[in-house]
Amino acid sequence: MKLAIVILNWNGKKFLEQFLPLLLARTPQWAEIIVADNASTDDSLAFMAETYPNIRIIRNDKNYGFATGYNVALAQVEAEYYCLLNSDIEVAEGWVEPVIELLDSDPQIAAVQPKILSFSDRQHFEYAGACGGYLDKYGYPFCRGRVFGTIEKDNGQYDTRADIFWATGAALFVRSSVYRALGGLDDDFFAHMEEIDLCWRIRNHGYRIVAEPRSVVFHVGGGTLPKNNSFKTFLNFRNNHYLLIKNLPAKRLLPTFLMRLLLDNVAAFTFLLQGHGKDFTAVYKAHFEIIKNHKKFKAKRAGQPFDAFRDVWKTPILVEYHLKGRHFFDGESFLKKEKYD
Repeated sequence: MKLAIVILNWNGKKFLEQFLPLLLARTPQWAEIIVADNASTDDSLAFMAETYPNIRIIRNDKNYGFATGYNVALAQVEAEYYCLLNSDIEVAEGWVEPVIELLDSDPQIAAVQPKILSFSDRQHFEYAGACGGYLDKYGYPFCRGRVFGTIEKDNGQYDTRADIFWATGAALFVRSSVYRALGGLDDDFFAHMEEIDLCWRIRNHGYRIVAEPRSVVFHVGGGTLPKNNSFKTFLNFRNNHYLLIKNLPAKRLLPTFLMRLLLDNVAAFTFLLQGHGKDFTAVYKAHFEIIKNHKKFKAKRAGQPFDAFRDVWKTPILVEYHLKGRHFFDGESFLKKEKYD
C-alpha cells in the first residue's frame, strides 16, 4: 500500500460524523483510511460499524494517548507512507497528491505537513502547525503563520514550499521506514510535542522535513484537550523539557535547563496573577516529573547525533516577541541571521 491515513479516535464520534464524508470523497482510492480507536466510551465504534463497515478499525485496548496510541496502531499497518490525521480535520480537494509527489521526488524528505488553516476562520492559519514549525534554543516552538498566540491571516505569504524544523501531528505525512527506524513517537510523552521530538530526531539523522502549501486542511483544534486545560499545561511544560533533554547537544543541556527553570517560574506566576491556579500548579507538577525522569530521558540520548541543533533559532523568541514586538513570522527573513553556524 502506498499511503495509510490513520485517524486516532477517542470519544470523537461527532468529528467522525462531520469530517469522514469529505475525507472519503477527497482522498484517492489508492490510499487506505483507517480509524484507530483508543478505547472510546462513546458510541464511536458502533457508529463506524453501522455507517462505514468497509473502513478498517484498529481497536486499542485502552486510551494510550496520542503517542502510544499511534505506535500501537501503526505497528499493525503496512504502507510506504503514513498520514497521522486528527479526527477534527476537514481536508480540501487535492490534499494528498502534492504531498505524495513531493515524498516520491526525494528520499531524503522524511516528513511533510500541509498548510493548516482554521476551520472556524478559514482566512487565518490554525495554531497547531500553521504552515510549518521552527524552534528556538530554549525549546519554544513557533510557525510560519503563528508566533505564540498571534495567528496570521493567510494572504498567500507562505505559499512557497519550505524546509521546516518540525511538522504538526495534526496532519503528519511520514515515511514508514523512517518512523519505524527511529522508534516512532516517544511513548513517555503521552500527548503534546511528541511530534516535535520525532521531527527533531528525524532532522538529527539527516532527513528533511517540508511544508507543502499546495496541500490544505482545516483544523478545529482543541478537540480532545481545550486550551485552558491544566493537564494540557502540565503536558506542554513537561514534554518541552523532555524533548530538550533528549535532543540538545551535551554542552547546551545545563545552561538551557537553568534558563528554562527561570522562564517557567515567570510563566507559573503569570498564571497565578491571571487567576489560573491550576495552571500554576501544573508547571511545578511538570518540574517534579522532569526531575523524577531526568536519568531515563538522558539515557535516550545514546547513539543520537545532534546535527539539527544548528537549525534552531539562537535568539530567544520570547525576547523577539515581547521586547522587540516581532509578533509575525514575517517571511523567511525572520530566520536568516538567527541560526547557529
